[in-house]
Amino acid sequence: MTDGHARWELYRAALASDTARPGLLAAVTAEADGALASAVVGEALERVPRADRETWVQALAPSVRAFSERRSRELGILEDLRSGAEPPTLGAELVDGWSDWLQLRIGAEVSEPSVLRVLAESGRTKRIRRTATEALTG
Repeated sequence: MTDGHARWELYRAALASDTARPGLLAAVTAEADGALASAVVGEALERVPRADRETWVQALAPSVRAFSERRSRELGILEDLRSGAEPPTLGAELVDGWSDWLQLRIGAEVSEPSVLRVLAESGRTKRIRRTATEALTG
């Protein structure tokens, strides 16, 4: 298939199916369009077990791997915080290293007040700070 939009629709259908994912990984490895492969992996990372994420990231060409590497790391941070783990040195410096995507997700999905306070005070955007403040005030 030469049409990237048509391939994307096939990839999306495969992403929705647990049984299709092994074949999807092989297809991503063979995908000539690096941006499309990266988009598929980005979507897959939230659907596959944490232990499998590195395999998905490594399926990408090195030139398009950076986004998925970061997303995989940030998903791990989000999952840890959701489970109640506190980052080792919680502060504005740590939050600065988090993407807007991660900051928003933490504000919406994490209930730990110390984490939410730091985001409410030091989140990168007004939306992030507002989301964290609203989560704090319930």
